[in-house]
Amino acid sequence: MPVHPIESRYGTPEMRAVWSEEHRYRCILAAEVALARAEARHGILPRKEAEAIAAASDRASLARAKEIEAEIGHDMMAIVKSLAEVSGEAGGWVHFGATSNDMLDTATGLQLRDSLVFLDQKLRALLRVLLDRAQATRMLVCAARTHGQIGVPTTYGLRFAIWASEVARHIDRLAEILPRVAVGKLTGAVGTQAALGEKGMEVQETMMQLLGIPAVDVANQVVPRDRYAEYIMFLAGVATTLDKIGIEIRTLQRTEIAEVEEAFGKQQVGSSTMPHKRNPVKSEQVCGLARVVRAAVEPALQNNTLWDERDLTNSSCERVILPEATILADHILQVMTRVLEGLTINRKNVRKNLALLGGIPLAESVMVELTRRGLGRQEAHEILRESSMQALAGGKTLASVLAGNRKVTTLIPREEIEALLEPERYIGTAPEQVDRLVARLTPLCAS
Repeated sequence: MPVHPIESRYGTPEMRAVWSEEHRYRCILAAEVALARAEARHGILPRKEAEAIAAASDRASLARAKEIEAEIGHDMMAIVKSLAEVSGEAGGWVHFGATSNDMLDTATGLQLRDSLVFLDQKLRALLRVLLDRAQATRMLVCAARTHGQIGVPTTYGLRFAIWASEVARHIDRLAEILPRVAVGKLTGAVGTQAALGEKGMEVQETMMQLLGIPAVDVANQVVPRDRYAEYIMFLAGVATTLDKIGIEIRTLQRTEIAEVEEAFGKQQVGSSTMPHKRNPVKSEQVCGLARVVRAAVEPALQNNTLWDERDLTNSSCERVILPEATILADHILQVMTRVLEGLTINRKNVRKNLALLGGIPLAESVMVELTRRGLGRQEAHEILRESSMQALAGGKTLASVLAGNRKVTTLIPREEIEALLEPERYIGTAPEQVDRLVARLTPLCAS
């Protein structure tokens, strides 16, 4: 029976597979095979013995390793024995010169590399959707809000573009952290490589070349955990961007605003008791799981503060946070991409909310024009502030209030005031910013 929702509710098949018990076992065996082959290349053991170990790795089984672990109480040594017993005479060379974390951390490096490949693909897919939506809504003018209050207009295109820019930065960050976090090691019990003698550094380099990941520059018994902490903080950053988008969708789907709506199936049920409900449940799921991903940051940082050349406090913690944070981050990336693909924009309500305050949000437009026509900026600000408060208090339009102000009408005729209060005329360079961003970031989607 599943215990964790990752087993039954959350997670993509491909990312679950990366962090499965079987795949981790195979990554550890791959590290053992690469170790043997590297040692053979540098004359430490016969090449035929290394190839025998490599051939035997396909016959080694996780089930047998678990049986051995139940007897000896050491997971890594159980894996070594499970490989050695199917390697014939070559079994005596398995794990030569290595310590447990040489294999365990190198296997983690392989898993992190594979995870980052999938995360990169999903970030690029999300970027594509955001750029498409930005381009499609580049001229869709809407009410912007600061402090939860309606401000001057913006466009939906600019909103999508801002999110796209943030996602593109995550793609850049992923490329930057990949060679730092997906690493392996062969440094022995305390980092000196004493068991391998003078060829230790060469064997380590060859081993990692065979595996396709970088070697650490230096390490003690474990890969320094600042690397893994950086990876977890990257996941937390991605999750927070998705949380940010989800919160905005949930806000804009509120009944009182109703400008956007998540896709809702014909047979979908919104509530067990309120039949009319159409809830933004996918965005809420993203926001909720983002909290779990961010919660992994503190333990990841603490895992870097180990005693001396190492202790074991990081091990149990990492068995939880590395797969959990990765699988959940990957999951919510896919969920949010689908939410944005199916997102409906209610243009009628967008227009209604723009007109909600009778032109008051466009006060800045008139203030700027008064200043251009000779009135001091501060005086223009005060006139528009007083006029806005008067309009709000009396339920009037801003245009009608300004029409009774001689200082304003002396400089700006009433018909021009009306034009200045048209939202479509006060979106600045928003469409051009969208076009520029789409042109710059589109190549990332094809990488």
